[in-house]
Amino acid sequence: MLWIERQRYFIDFALSSLMRRWRKNIALVIVYTLVVFILASIVFFTQAIKREACTVLEGSPDIIVQRLVAGRQDLIPARYADELRKITGVSEVRGRLWAYYFDPASSANYTVISTERPGRDEGCVLMGQGVARSMHAGKGDLIAIRGHDGSYQSFEVKDTFSSGSELVSADLIEMSGKDFRGLFGIQEAYFTDITMKVRNAQERTVVSRKVLNILPDTRPILRDEILRTYETAFAWRSGILLIIFTGSILAFLIFAWDKATSLSIEEKREIGILKAIGWDTGEVIVLKSWEGLIISLSSFLAGIIFAYIHVFFASSTIFEPVLKGWAVVYPRFRLVPSIDPYQITTLLFLTVLPYTIATIIPSWIASAIEPDSAMRL
Repeated sequence: MLWIERQRYFIDFALSSLMRRWRKNIALVIVYTLVVFILASIVFFTQAIKREACTVLEGSPDIIVQRLVAGRQDLIPARYADELRKITGVSEVRGRLWAYYFDPASSANYTVISTERPGRDEGCVLMGQGVARSMHAGKGDLIAIRGHDGSYQSFEVKDTFSSGSELVSADLIEMSGKDFRGLFGIQEAYFTDITMKVRNAQERTVVSRKVLNILPDTRPILRDEILRTYETAFAWRSGILLIIFTGSILAFLIFAWDKATSLSIEEKREIGILKAIGWDTGEVIVLKSWEGLIISLSSFLAGIIFAYIHVFFASSTIFEPVLKGWAVVYPRFRLVPSIDPYQITTLLFLTVLPYTIATIIPSWIASAIEPDSAMRL
């Protein structure tokens, strides 16, 4: 109980000492908060977008099989699916039809897919919210798409995908298989690629090797490989931002180090007075440690709160073009708030601990000066 009372006394004394130099301390807190805000925003967004990618890929096929001709993807014969069904451990094999379509009017690329869903009428399409905004089209409108032969085909917009799925459906146009083949001139005997489901997740790599042995002109792509690609892309983008702000971070470190290690005459005089009235070196160090903790923790908490609001409620407005990427058809979505305690702890040690330690060293050196010498400064 006595220890708690002593710490309260030190905290009250540290607050009053900081208030006497409030102008300098406010400037330090603002810069400190800004640096924590930048670092935390990048970390929060990168982690959240990776989580979104993992969630999206949960329902994706275990293996995607593409055919390569001269090192580039080509249409894959439907008969390849029969060969893939013979592989032990495979539970499902399906052919997919999808293509990219460039719209000259909006200078945007759309992803066109076909579906065999019941009730998918010919001559009708479903489109994502991004396509609807780009084409200025809505439910019941007619849109024209240029086919492989140069002629335009009209389709009725039956509906649009919900805004909740915009992360994956913003640039999608969905139509029936017959309309898709007629639009892009793909024969019935071909698909864009083939998807596979594997019963045992541990056997995906083994199955992919068997695919290469049976069909050497194909390229099997595992879902884990797609996820690693996403993680690498977002890590690379976050690294670019960190490099961009390296100058600002270094400037803060220099500023904070100078502030922490260069005690002013007033602070040295204050330490001399404390020593003259009976404080020992340990108590002076504890006092200065509390001053450093108050500044660093308050800046850290403010930076974390502002970063949380910026990423999860303001859609990362400042860093959005770099972290999300740029496109004409741009998805509008709000990330699901998620905080990793490990990341918070890492940020805490990278920002709070160095400054707090930096305040102890000069205080310890100054407390070794004779009180009368310090008071005469």
